[in-house]
Amino acid sequence: MRKVAVVAGGVSTWGVRSATWGELVQEAGNALFSSARSLGAKDVDSLFVGAAQPERFAFQSHVAPMTAELLGLHPWKVLRRNELACASGQAAIQDAYAAIASGLSDVAVVLGVEKMNIPSMAEATTSMANVLDRAWDGVQGGTAPPFFAMAAQRHMHEYGTTAEQMALVSVKNHKFANTNPKSQFYSKTFTKEKILSSPMVSPPLRLGDCSSMTDGSGAVLLVSEEKARTYTDTPVWISATAQYTDFHNLANMPSLSSWTGLKKAASELYQKGGIDPTDIDFAEVHDCFTISEIIEYEELGFCKKGQGGKFIQEGQSDLGGKVTVNPRGGLLGCGHPLGATGIGQAVEVLEQFQSKVPAARHVKDAEVALTHNLSGSANVHTLTLYRREN
Repeated sequence: MRKVAVVAGGVSTWGVRSATWGELVQEAGNALFSSARSLGAKDVDSLFVGAAQPERFAFQSHVAPMTAELLGLHPWKVLRRNELACASGQAAIQDAYAAIASGLSDVAVVLGVEKMNIPSMAEATTSMANVLDRAWDGVQGGTAPPFFAMAAQRHMHEYGTTAEQMALVSVKNHKFANTNPKSQFYSKTFTKEKILSSPMVSPPLRLGDCSSMTDGSGAVLLVSEEKARTYTDTPVWISATAQYTDFHNLANMPSLSSWTGLKKAASELYQKGGIDPTDIDFAEVHDCFTISEIIEYEELGFCKKGQGGKFIQEGQSDLGGKVTVNPRGGLLGCGHPLGATGIGQAVEVLEQFQSKVPAARHVKDAEVALTHNLSGSANVHTLTLYRREN
């Protein structure tokens, strides 16, 4: 297999946007081409599009060729749309990585996009329930807030995790988002008191514990080792990928508070990458809800099982702690445009390694980073390992 580098990337502004789905595609494309040295449309032989539900949110299917046209690209090796709910963007990165590593492609654009704010919020939230086993979980109201609320309740019961500890995850990530002009909540301040007094959504989760419905896009450029220095002097290398699923229907979930699929995916990633959790300098993880990040600390091996609440309380996931988690602001601070989220994480990894982020969130001397997306009811976990050096 050939070595694969990420050499350029950029994102649109994320938030509640008047921009159309196609306009968001072009914003991300413009950001990407502006960040890559000497990149022309004719160089791109493949395009991978991460988009979870354009059929529902934008009433548009067959979006890969549409995206190519909007970007002025004419892919002749691989053209593909990837759908894996919240992990659609990272799934697209992994497919592009596999195509280049195998020799099927040499220069691939990976673009993630979601237009989630539509005139009818009822329609938008109903569409989100499509990721469930609708015949069983859907009719019981097992949408994201109630599911993650159950996970929080169980974790609190088993390990003594508190609402205050969960609120600290949101405080940290919104603080990082205040350094990120592209984030949805860039200009808004969130204190622990504000989060703990925000409206209750699904006990114990309050509004401040939940990520947002967001419009946004992002794009990265993946290339083979031979072409990496053509587009940048500071490529970032994909070291390993992993993925695991162990159920879909909630009745078959092994545990609400122990996400065995993530633990197994992480074990595979560390083995492939030749590292252990202590080697991770920073991580972009899927904080769709505050409890998610706390459980992810544990399953990724950053702390012992049941100690996730203590980990955030001690500042171990903040800048200067054991491992900096979600320095761009996470899903809580940046928003969560489904197909673009994994791309936004990858752009942060690239810009951290290239020292292009503000000092207030820069993880100095970082060499190894991890990105994680869960999808569905935490039933699929997707991981990518990145290194500064080849």
